[in-house]
Amino acid sequence: MPPRARRRIARRAWTAVVAALALPFTMLSSGSTPAQAAALQCSVDYKTNDWGSGFTADVTITNRGTDPIAGWSLTYSYAGNQKLSGSGWNGTWSQSGQAITVKNASYNANIAPGAAASTGAQFTYSGSNAAPTNFAVNGTSCVGAHQPPITVLTSPAAGAVYSRGDAVPLAATAAAADGATISKVEFYDDTTLLGTDTSAPFTHSASGLTVGSHSLLAKAYDSLGASAESTPVGITVAAGPAVVASTNQLAVQQGKTATYDVKLSTQPSANVTVTTARTGGNAGLSVTGGASLTFTPSNWNTAQKVTVTADSSGTGAATFESTATGHGKAAVTVTQIAASKDYDARFLELYGKITNPANGYFSPEGIPYHSVETLIVEAPDHGHETTSEAYSYLLWLQAMYGKVTGDWTKFNGAWDIMEKFMIPTHADQPTNSFYNASKPATYAPELDTPNEYPAKLDAGVSVGPDPIAGELKSAYGTDDVYGMHWLQDVDNVYGFGNSPGKCEAGPADTGPSYINTFQRGAQESVWETVPQPTCDAFKYGGKNGYLDLFTGDASYAKQWKFTNAPDADARAVQAAYWADIWAKQQGKGGDVSATVGKAAKMGDYLRYAMFDKYFKKVGNCVGPASCPAGTGKDASHYLLSWYYAWGGATDTSAGWAWRIGSSHAHGGYQNPLAAYALSNYAPLKPKSTTGQADWAKSLDRQIEFYRWLQSNEGGIAGGATNSWAGRYASPPAGKSTFYGMYYDQQPVYHDPPSNQWFGFQAWSMERVAEYYQQTGDADAKVVLDKWVDWALSKTTINPDGTYRIPSTLQWSGQPDTWNASSPGSNSGLHVTVADYTNDVGVAAAYAKTLTYYADRSGDTEAATTAKALLDGMWDHHQDSLGIAVPETRADYNRFDDGVYVPSGWSGTMPNGDAINASSTFDSIRSFYEDDPAWSKIESYLAGGAAPSFTYHRFWAQADIALAMGSYAELLE
Repeated sequence: MPPRARRRIARRAWTAVVAALALPFTMLSSGSTPAQAAALQCSVDYKTNDWGSGFTADVTITNRGTDPIAGWSLTYSYAGNQKLSGSGWNGTWSQSGQAITVKNASYNANIAPGAAASTGAQFTYSGSNAAPTNFAVNGTSCVGAHQPPITVLTSPAAGAVYSRGDAVPLAATAAAADGATISKVEFYDDTTLLGTDTSAPFTHSASGLTVGSHSLLAKAYDSLGASAESTPVGITVAAGPAVVASTNQLAVQQGKTATYDVKLSTQPSANVTVTTARTGGNAGLSVTGGASLTFTPSNWNTAQKVTVTADSSGTGAATFESTATGHGKAAVTVTQIAASKDYDARFLELYGKITNPANGYFSPEGIPYHSVETLIVEAPDHGHETTSEAYSYLLWLQAMYGKVTGDWTKFNGAWDIMEKFMIPTHADQPTNSFYNASKPATYAPELDTPNEYPAKLDAGVSVGPDPIAGELKSAYGTDDVYGMHWLQDVDNVYGFGNSPGKCEAGPADTGPSYINTFQRGAQESVWETVPQPTCDAFKYGGKNGYLDLFTGDASYAKQWKFTNAPDADARAVQAAYWADIWAKQQGKGGDVSATVGKAAKMGDYLRYAMFDKYFKKVGNCVGPASCPAGTGKDASHYLLSWYYAWGGATDTSAGWAWRIGSSHAHGGYQNPLAAYALSNYAPLKPKSTTGQADWAKSLDRQIEFYRWLQSNEGGIAGGATNSWAGRYASPPAGKSTFYGMYYDQQPVYHDPPSNQWFGFQAWSMERVAEYYQQTGDADAKVVLDKWVDWALSKTTINPDGTYRIPSTLQWSGQPDTWNASSPGSNSGLHVTVADYTNDVGVAAAYAKTLTYYADRSGDTEAATTAKALLDGMWDHHQDSLGIAVPETRADYNRFDDGVYVPSGWSGTMPNGDAINASSTFDSIRSFYEDDPAWSKIESYLAGGAAPSFTYHRFWAQADIALAMGSYAELLE
């Protein structure tokens, strides 16, 4: 169906960008100022986090005019005795009496039209703390930004269960700001509109909801055109009357009791007796209250409590089932934990929220979505896509669950789901038998910008042989590659229908669909991508499907192609390592041994990420023609690169297939714990003849890589490449090297710079800390000692327990050329923190780093800060779905960004969206215009305030739960 006609907003000349796999954004100036600038127009958002004797003030300045603001000074005054503490952040703060002045920092001085700059500071006060009302920027009075309405879905309750055929009562409260009134409230089931109410009280009775899980929300509109949706509420519709439990997971500490609630899903005609008993598992748990409860036609919906008591010594899980005649049963997993393990209890509570089907983290197949929310654009360009990253976090989450509960079926089940849906089957990669390891692929250059594509294939450039294909086939008896593809459209929103074993089955296919996006060089942001199927049968796109948007050739064949994200596969190996360690501690190593063997196989194939893209010799590789082809392992840099990829013809008689590595290695992708496991831990030893030796060399090389990239302050810089600019170009004069690879402060992608996100620091150092905690490696400790000191110096724990950690980093200089026998000091390589955040996912990864480091080193400040971060998010940022904080998405102005399509090229997406030279990000994704949150985007594109979202990303929730479990294991 073609996109709905609507007024197009002119594309802005400036950008605000979002990082792949993360959420930082940066503001870029639009350039020159007109000779006669228009009058400055601005609005100011002012928010506080108040703990009674002090507060933090967060201020956002939005440029409402048509010209950039080139340098700013914000002024306002308090009415009380508020006193500035310190110098603030993202600007220079000062106070004179009650008057406040904030001057821009160097990196946020320019505010492009429609863009925003944020700053903040901490204050003390006594008495009242009234918000200031008059703000000025460069002496010009600013209006307060109109705040969207506050919307809360008050019915149904989170986790409620209804019987099929019952009407689900929906109710919401909505309050408008700035003198506006509420004009209507819409009620949604995910993205499906259920009904609308135009007057309070806002209600709707939803009939006919299908059996299964549903994510419900309310969306309020005000009289000034602003709108906002509520936090989603998950419910379940059962096939018939059912007993309902308030949770699916419960922790009980030794010698103590805990309770959960039960009720009925629907009103009975007579009294119903609900009986609860342990049906298996840990005998140290027993029902000591509420074993038999009676529900009447009048109190059927009033919760009654079941009490479970733990003995004083046992541990482990048991299943408790609440049953009633003629009703579906409710099952709760109750886990007995040590009396001191409060953080294990937190792990189980959050695990219960994540795995509750009604909360919307998983598809009906059990695949983790990227986020509960659908409107989200970062590396995945829709919330109900997923990544190999999400699958790897599911494995790690279930490994921790096995450690806490002793139940390893869920870990094995997570691997099975990943293997079924995210590792291409033989039918998905049908022509690997034609792969010629002596000629792995045909060279094509990487180009700087999307509008330089398609890139011409050049068979005249020498390509080295693939030295591991033969030994992999010998070890595993197959030509197929055992690695995850990186991106999947779980609900087939795009409609390609590339579910496992199918090629362009189309929009009618109900299974998860393999897709791809990024394909056109380092400058291609997610906003500039053209989504395409992994199996291109020319059914969609143009006359050659999507192929001729990316590569230039004389003719095109229908083909399949997959791309692996090495950090995700390495994380899967990491999870398997811990699963094996923890299961063996419980005497249950046999429960996971088969899955651990599959992880070793995945690690064997993961070595493709160690090779130059075209298997050229690593080191001082300049000129596509003059850089020599490798002769075997001299084409390996032994680092985890950004990707490896493989593909071939769909025609089984066509006779060709290809494989490539990547020449670009990023510091944030390395995983020394996985390298250690694959080289030193017998259950994960690869079957191939050289796999273990390759991983042993990789382990040493990765630790050296961190030493080489460590800045003078302690942060880890970007990475290195064997192919400058992706085409073996000559690097700038004086570029430092690592084993002949050239330093690159932003390897792989530039929009935004790939190493500006602090999350890469936390993710990567957490793996180093785990490796150090397991081995005590002195070289790893050298890196961690310096990094932890730097990170702690940039971390603030506020008096109320809230926190601030680094967000955006800026780099200057370069490392010294690597000398393994005498590493340089890197006195010319520097990092500064541009701004700060309370992001919960990054804070969790950072807390895990500190936890593992503190356990081995004994560093008390690291241990104290890890606890403070975990307590801060637990105490301040919980909601019914997990732990999350609001995010202002200034980058969402890019929904109207143009997507480069060559002049004269035309085609269609599966839903009929046109692809041509006039296409934009939104125009080829018209499904977004039916999303409940779309009006926020429309308002922003029309000049409104940058929208705010509270996202529940699967990886972040899993990482928070894992951080709680890790702290319980090591420091509690």
